[in-house]
Amino acid sequence: MVFSSLEYLFLYFPAVLLIYFLTPLRWRNLALFAVSLVFYGWGEPLYVFLMLATVTADYVFGRLVGRWRETDRRRARAWMIAAVTVNLAILGFFKYWNFFTSILTSLTGLALRTVEVPLPVGISFYTFQALSYVIDVYRLDAPAQKNYVAFGTYVTLFPQLIAGPIVRYRDIDAQLTSRTTSAALFASGVRTFSCGLAKKVLLANAAGELWQRTADAETTTVVGAWLGLVMFAFQIYFDFSGYSDMAIGLGKMLGFSFRENFNYPYVAASVTDFWRRWHISLSTWFREYVYIPLGGNRRGRARQILNLLAVWLLTGLWHGASWNFVLWGLYYFVLLAAEKLFLLRALERAPRWLGHVYTMAAVLFGWWLFASVDLGGGAAVLGALFGGGKAVAFADAGSLYDLATSLGLLVILAAASTPWPRRLWYRLWERHDAPMRVASGVLAIASLVLGTAYLVNSSYNPFLYFRF
Repeated sequence: MVFSSLEYLFLYFPAVLLIYFLTPLRWRNLALFAVSLVFYGWGEPLYVFLMLATVTADYVFGRLVGRWRETDRRRARAWMIAAVTVNLAILGFFKYWNFFTSILTSLTGLALRTVEVPLPVGISFYTFQALSYVIDVYRLDAPAQKNYVAFGTYVTLFPQLIAGPIVRYRDIDAQLTSRTTSAALFASGVRTFSCGLAKKVLLANAAGELWQRTADAETTTVVGAWLGLVMFAFQIYFDFSGYSDMAIGLGKMLGFSFRENFNYPYVAASVTDFWRRWHISLSTWFREYVYIPLGGNRRGRARQILNLLAVWLLTGLWHGASWNFVLWGLYYFVLLAAEKLFLLRALERAPRWLGHVYTMAAVLFGWWLFASVDLGGGAAVLGALFGGGKAVAFADAGSLYDLATSLGLLVILAAASTPWPRRLWYRLWERHDAPMRVASGVLAIASLVLGTAYLVNSSYNPFLYFRF
């Protein structure tokens, strides 16, 4: 189940609100734990048992690490390593077994057995959350959670369960035991959720339909290929950031505060800046739990580059068991390493617009790699961008028609990718408080109505990060 579905909007979530606010405060974690398991098991009920096994294992590991962390660090470290091993083994089996067995088969000639099982939804997200808990306990950054239900609520909390943001345990520990709800916070959550729904349904889906036509077409034109790629860049941004906004809004309604996951990445003037703004919770996780423990930038330039390589190889693999994601991770490693070695200094001296053009060109090529799960089909699209591949001409009547009819949408997508609309909104709010409060309510309702109308009338409603 995804947030941008009629079942969620008009069946599941209204029932959750009713159950949650009718439940006494002391039992609300139990209520959230139960409804989150229902949410997770909606499509694959059997994987609820895998989720419960993960919760139970990490709860036990956390208690064991917490028991020994101050008196016997060596034993606590052993339990922490055991927790990391178990979690990564589960993730590796479901997500990477077939990928690595195919590599070993091609290298050694051994007929290794593959396993055809559906990928548990959101396994990469909730595995990283569970790992952050055990590691935080070991580092003395958070106490071991003694309440099984509270810990289960943290791991399974449905607003961020299947697509993040990745919530570190230490950021939410206090909220698991004490949180408040209010009409103002609930209304803010409704506005945030409505904005995210509009971004996902009205913007991402509209951009995605044009990209899908480009990717599926046997032939295209140079203009059509570039238009399609630009639309994919907008689709994946509004798709994922919209879903993150919906998660943050839902959290507010339930009394939780999640950190922002996007900060207008398409205004970045370097690739380094882009990754400080894109999927912030994932970048933060890899920095806190991989890059810094490996030594970060404290052991010389050569070690720093090696640490970057490890982080970006893992980042690529985190997104999927496919060669295009490995190449995508290595591609960003090369760019970020170049920026750390010399390119950032050059960009700082250059006009900002030049850095922005370079960044967007680099990001567009990165999105081509990201979308090219079938490398053969991806090569055909890449060739079309430069007049080869499946491009039959520079432009034709169809591609020019698509461009002309998409200009309005492109302007809206580009404007919505910048902080200017938000800044203008808050400036108007400061000057006209009461009318803007009414306007915000009207816009929230309009977003819900238009989003619902789209969902009723359209069959195109993918969520790109659902498979991660």
